[in-house]
Amino acid sequence: MSSYAIGVDIGGTNLKAALVAREDGLLEQTQRPTEARKGPEHVTSQITGLVADLIDLAPSDAVMGVGIGAPGAVNWERTTVSHPPNIDDWESVNLRASLQSRLGRSLPIIVENDANVAALGSAFHGAGRHVDSFIMVTLGTGVGGGIIYQNKIFRGSTGGAGEIGHMTVDYEGPFANTGVGGAIEGYLGQRFLTRHARDRIVNYPDSTVRDLVEGDLEQMSPRTLYDAATQGDEFAQAMLAWAGHKLGCVLGSAVNLLDIRTIVVGGGVSAAGDYILDPARDVLPRFVTPGLRDDLQIHREDLGNEASLLGAARLAFEGKDAQVGTR
Repeated sequence: MSSYAIGVDIGGTNLKAALVAREDGLLEQTQRPTEARKGPEHVTSQITGLVADLIDLAPSDAVMGVGIGAPGAVNWERTTVSHPPNIDDWESVNLRASLQSRLGRSLPIIVENDANVAALGSAFHGAGRHVDSFIMVTLGTGVGGGIIYQNKIFRGSTGGAGEIGHMTVDYEGPFANTGVGGAIEGYLGQRFLTRHARDRIVNYPDSTVRDLVEGDLEQMSPRTLYDAATQGDEFAQAMLAWAGHKLGCVLGSAVNLLDIRTIVVGGGVSAAGDYILDPARDVLPRFVTPGLRDDLQIHREDLGNEASLLGAARLAFEGKDAQVGTR
């Protein structure tokens, strides 16, 4: 008989959840708007509703537990999320205790940083399967980072390691939502990237992007840029190449620090594919010390958001000490 777990991905825009069977993978998926501006109580209530709906879809008492990928710092015990960068007024919340109380049951709940969860999903099911160490970068509402080192999530001294999105590439650059000046999230986070594109499109009056959004530039998104780029639009290609250059720059710093040469890029913005990744590949060696340039690789995670859901469920299957070595 198959065992089941629920994986949850807390995004700045949407909450996603899936019922996952250990042997068969994703069975059911659902989502709701995060409505992050309404604060942690509302977001926690939304998560509870998603989990309860999926519990009802599973065979009676067959759900082993819930794994959750959350933005922000997660404590060593994998219970508490602190200061997620894209959710208003959330300081420190014991998500496990809050959800167990709302669900009215002591179902095991394990919380981990969202990019670490995506890395775990990639390591078991995706582009990271064939290496024992890689750097994970997720490009979405924000920019997340995770590190798999010798088949384990590297968590640092308190559980908060891998925040690549908050590494600074220009100390005089734009501020990320965390207040870190010039952090890469301040350039490549979905809102920041589209804002930059809106500022620059004035120089491209004939851009296909204008047609795709029917003249309403507030509707522009990274997906719009990708769609225009595939139609040969010079402006869209230039904006995605600009983003890829910034990505390659920060990844060079990560390689210099960690001596890990394989990088996996996931998240919604990564759907732009080689329009972002090829410029990143081109520029990456320029920011890496010569002794570490051999065998540099950047791969796109083709599982998309499913990597996060599968990784979150894997937390529940493997327990709080989940590691890739058990795959």
